[in-house]
Parts: sequence; C-alpha cells; structure tokens
Amino acid sequence: MTEDIAALITELEAQEERLQFSQFTNADALALGNLLVSLAVERSHGVTIDITRGDQQLFHVALDGTSADNDDWVARKIRTVRRFGHSSFLIGRRFAATGKDFAESTGLSLSMFAAHGGCFPIIVRDVGPVGTVTVSGLPQADDHALVVEALAAFLAR
Repeated sequence: MTEDIAALITELEAQEERLQFSQFTNADALALGNLLVSLAVERSHGVTIDITRGDQQLFHVALDGTSADNDDWVARKIRTVRRFGHSSFLIGRRFAATGKDFAESTGLSLSMFAAHGGCFPIIVRDVGPVGTVTVSGLPQADDHALVVEALAAFLAR
C-alpha cells in the first residue's frame, strides 16, 4: 500500500468518526438535501442527490445533466454502504490498497454494488449507521468530497 492511499484511507475513516449526528429527522434530510442542491447548482454540477433513512427515501433530486444511469449508480452505492457500513469511497479505496478486485473478492455483482465514491453513511452517534446520503454525476472523489463538504457544513450549524 502506498503512503498516499494509506493517508487517504485514514482521512476517510476520520471523516466517518467526525461527521456524526445526534439524531436524523425528515427535516434534517430536507435541509441537507437542499444544501447539497445549492452547492451543486452554484457550481454547475449535474448530479443526482439522494438521502435515505432505513428503507425510506427522504430526498431525491436529479439536476440538469443527469440521467437514469445516475439513479442506478446511486442505488449501487447505497447497497455497498448498507452492506459494509462505511462510505462507498472508503470501501473502494480499501480494496484498491490491497490490489484486490472488489467484485471478485466479495462475490458481489457489479450490477448491484459499486465501491465508488459518493455515498456516505448517515451515522447517529451511539446508534450507528441509519441511512445514506449519496451524490452521483462527478468523478468519484468529487462525488465524495461534495457529500463530505455538505455534511460538515450542516453539522457545524
């Protein structure tokens, strides 16, 4: 494992420790979703944004420049986060660091799972993951960075 990927994995793990909620309500999902939309529109990002709690989709929007393909990526990233309990970017980077192929190593179908950045677990402190916030439409590191930026700003208020 290179120092760069090791440092990235350490940072991704730290993000999950740092970006936790005391609770997560439908109103929180709406406010976080609207924040993500504002950031994306301000930067002319064509992205799909999705927020879930449990099995319920609380927020979903597809901005100009997206297609049904982005919805598929969202669903695949969500399944990955739910399966592993960590951000889809962290899961992908962990496999990359070991040189192992995600699908081959896990036996999971790439048509159902995606270990690509953009989906982050909604973690309630002392409870654990309760949902997901997902962005699809940018390169995977940028999808992830947009989610993290929005979570940090939302939690800082």
